[in-house]
Amino acid sequence: MSVRDSRSVSGSIGVRMALTRLLALGLLICFAALPPAAAAPKTSPEEAEKFIRALGEQAVSVLSDKSIPLADRETRIRDLLRKNFDLETIGRFVLSKHWRTASPDQQSDYLALFSEFVLRTYARRLGGYGNEQFKINSAKPLGARDAIVLTEISRQAGPPITAGWRVRDSDNGYKIVDVMVEGVSMAVTQRSEFETIVRNQGLGGLIEILRAKVSTFPARPS
Repeated sequence: MSVRDSRSVSGSIGVRMALTRLLALGLLICFAALPPAAAAPKTSPEEAEKFIRALGEQAVSVLSDKSIPLADRETRIRDLLRKNFDLETIGRFVLSKHWRTASPDQQSDYLALFSEFVLRTYARRLGGYGNEQFKINSAKPLGARDAIVLTEISRQAGPPITAGWRVRDSDNGYKIVDVMVEGVSMAVTQRSEFETIVRNQGLGGLIEILRAKVSTFPARPS
């Protein structure tokens, strides 16, 4: 495994995921290339807004309660993200064309590691936050079946952060499938980074980099 590639993944992802403190407040806008499901319902912007608002309130409730130990807050946030993010859709989109050529075992390993990496990174970054405030500016249709909920995050230090949450009505309810922070789609950015690694080291190399990153996280609280 290339140390340089590992640092590239952890560094660039880490910087962008640091911005996801706003998940605690508004809980992806990318292009219509995100894979649609056949005969799926069109997402109601009004219901998507309610979904984001309720999710934000749950996250704020957890993160603002400093009586809960940090490790427990991180666990609760991780569970909240797992429930409300469509990690399979995001993971398949990020892997792009390489998903179709991967073996069943590679697909299974990749999705498990990708999901765990995203969840643990988000939860760890978010665990210490809880003082920002957010407001929902608008919600509107996006593409053939999604909705985008636009939010603004007010911070104690620094200018507000604008974020757009791409929401999809799936068989399992409303799910987040991408987030754009200050005009940058996290799914599209991650896709570009993974493409570089797969081109240089193959899919097996990407899987091993993700495995190494996941192994650095603390064990889950019992």
